[in-house]
Amino acid sequence: MSEERDVLPELSIDLTPTLVVATALATMDPTPVHHDPALARAQGSKDIFLNILTTMGLVERYVTDWAGPAAVIRRIDVKLGVPAYAGDRLSFTGAVVSHADGELTVEVRGAVSLGDHAIGTVTLTLPEGEDPC
Repeated sequence: MSEERDVLPELSIDLTPTLVVATALATMDPTPVHHDPALARAQGSKDIFLNILTTMGLVERYVTDWAGPAAVIRRIDVKLGVPAYAGDRLSFTGAVVSHADGELTVEVRGAVSLGDHAIGTVTLTLPEGEDPC
């Protein structure tokens, strides 16, 4: 089974304007700062940026890509940091920080050029005998 401090492989995602807009639409988020560059700039942002639901989905994807399709996410606890603007790259890193009572806890960091976009933990369970490492 996984040991504490197992390191997950890095995942980098180019944040194209299409990705930012499409994921806002897919999560039914009509907020203009996620699809209207002029309005986003008028409100003090550099450009359009990822919405919270997309960030959370990408955190989950990062962990389940590593853990496999049979993993069951039990808890996600993420704090948002700097915005993830269109044209940037979001890079995820992570490590197993605990393994107890059949649950794994993975510490996750999603960073962009401005710094940390998302930091947190994901707690999951795996079917008997499954090991993502």
